[in-house]
Amino acid sequence: MKKELIAKLHRNFGTIANEKNGIEYWLARELQTLLGYSEWRNFLLAVEKAKNACLNTGLHPKDHFVDVNKMVQLGSGSTRSIDDIMLSRYACYLIAQNGDPRKEAIAFAQSYFAIQTRKQEIIEQRIADGERLRAREKLISTETELSGLIYERGVDGHGFGRIRSKGDQALFGGLNTLEMKRKYSTPRKRALADFLPTITIKAKDFAAELTNYNVRKNNLRDEPPITKEHVKNNQDVRTLLSQNNIHPEDLPSEDDIKTVKHQVKTDNKVLLKKHRNSANNEEKTNARSS
Repeated sequence: MKKELIAKLHRNFGTIANEKNGIEYWLARELQTLLGYSEWRNFLLAVEKAKNACLNTGLHPKDHFVDVNKMVQLGSGSTRSIDDIMLSRYACYLIAQNGDPRKEAIAFAQSYFAIQTRKQEIIEQRIADGERLRAREKLISTETELSGLIYERGVDGHGFGRIRSKGDQALFGGLNTLEMKRKYSTPRKRALADFLPTITIKAKDFAAELTNYNVRKNNLRDEPPITKEHVKNNQDVRTLLSQNNIHPEDLPSEDDIKTVKHQVKTDNKVLLKKHRNSANNEEKTNARSS
């Protein structure tokens, strides 16, 4: 495919993109024209195949294909309502995948929407990784505070470990810290929380925050009453999660938080380098033009 055609198609596909409430979408009748479908009914066949493909991936088609009506002007000057479909980027990708790649517009669309979808996936993953890292750092801070607090109240490091394990047992439906480590194949010397999903890290943090608060409020001392308090808080958090059909012990483990942190740090360095190079190139261009 010639560069001139690729550039033209890129402009055309970018031109028909719409946005509403921060959500990007395309209209099916506009996409139909760009993909070279002369008849709406033939294009709908491709849309139905795309819907089935969407369903087979475990996603709900109604989240990506939304039926709408729009007014069009007739030659006589009057208007009438016609059916149309709001399409997500992923819906456009699936429609293109069900088209004939021998057609240049469809071959371009297959790559265009695949790349755009991948970009969104990368952004979403970076956001999720950042949220998990922040949650883990917050839990470290909360548990450090709890450890120091109860040390002042007669509980040593071994006691803190027992309190935390019994809290985990309440949160994970009877499985203590060591048993959860075995379930997740967590290295014995690594913290369980380094392999937990974000929702579970936040649950542990909330329970520990409650323990911190109530230890101070009720002036609790020594291991038994503090253990009882921490177990109760984890049980309460588990109840809240269960009401939302979330069972922490059944959630899959996540990638090692150290690996995620390293990857995010590396990605940030690469992006920073790209921005610097781009800025330097822009400065050189401006200098030459002046």
